[in-house]
Amino acid sequence: MLIINGRILTMEGANFEIGYVRIKGRLIEEIGCMSELRPLREKEEVLDVNGAWVMPGIIESHCHIGISEEKTGVIGDDCNEGTNPVTSALRAIDAVNPMDAAFHDAIKAGITSVMVGPGSANVVGGQFMFMKTHGRCIDEMVVKQPAAMKVAFGENPKTCYGDKDEFPATRMGVAALLRKTLFEAGQYKREKENGKLEKEDFDMEPWLPVLRKEIPLKAHAHRADDILTAIRIAKEYDVDMTLDHGTESHLVASLVKESGFPVIVGPDLSARTKVEIKNMNFKTNRVLYENGVLFSITTDHPVTMIQYLPLCAGLAVKHGLPMEEGLKAITINAAKICRVDDIVGSLRPGKHADIAVFSGNPMEVFTKTLYTMIEGKIVYDYRKDNDE
Repeated sequence: MLIINGRILTMEGANFEIGYVRIKGRLIEEIGCMSELRPLREKEEVLDVNGAWVMPGIIESHCHIGISEEKTGVIGDDCNEGTNPVTSALRAIDAVNPMDAAFHDAIKAGITSVMVGPGSANVVGGQFMFMKTHGRCIDEMVVKQPAAMKVAFGENPKTCYGDKDEFPATRMGVAALLRKTLFEAGQYKREKENGKLEKEDFDMEPWLPVLRKEIPLKAHAHRADDILTAIRIAKEYDVDMTLDHGTESHLVASLVKESGFPVIVGPDLSARTKVEIKNMNFKTNRVLYENGVLFSITTDHPVTMIQYLPLCAGLAVKHGLPMEEGLKAITINAAKICRVDDIVGSLRPGKHADIAVFSGNPMEVFTKTLYTMIEGKIVYDYRKDNDE
């Protein structure tokens, strides 16, 4: 396929006011100005977008799509295994339902891939995965599994177990239980490496890629003190981490920068329903940017509906974030944080042809998604969807 006459935003530092993107199979082959376009190839399908914005597919870096299903209530909610505070062996791939209606909403919004996994009821929730948004078989949609290990601080694990008079019921208990789990995982790793392991442990094996820094901890942390506790523990056990939500990260931005850990900000387009999000503000994104912190933006679907991810980025721009940084926060930054920027997140030869075509700036409310492409295939066409 050949996309022509588009305003090409690559997220690679080079844009083209009137350009083209050539696709071969599932990958991007060429990008450039229309004046540089070589003759059409035999049987090459041409898509003339007539000045529309052509961008990398949008990425949601933290959500529960397909796990907390729409329209099904409790029957379709597999987000939290709230029966044990440590469930490291749980895997998102075993719970995501690709038939969830939210996947089509995501595709209609130009969202081509998502990081999805368990919720935050447990101190250790289980393993996230990174996947594409189009398909019927989850095994064919997955890109990276496992992609992160979910852990949680603050109100959620504290109240989930404290309200049942179980451990942990305090922030001290949450931190202690995570430390204990990491300590035991470290012992397990050393015994396995030294050949002293009598038998493999189903609950300990998932920690090995975390301890090897192959995947990060994915830390649910809203309040500033919880953010700093998460950083303290990650440094203590020498593991990588993403700070998810980071509602008060703007209050400790310099310390977050010093830690080297990225932040996944949001959901800010929601009500302040908990004490720990009382300081929620779209300006968080701008403050992190000004402090040199790598960040992305999340809806935390279904807390905020996934199709509003571009609008969340737009509201961050409204609160002072530069325009290009708003777009990066839902494309290349998200890809970097999810550790898949070698294949998605920007338009570059050799990367997956995950492309979104918009009538204008996707961060503006009246903009339409014209086409969504995943791995070179058009999976959403505005004309067909609206019987044009």
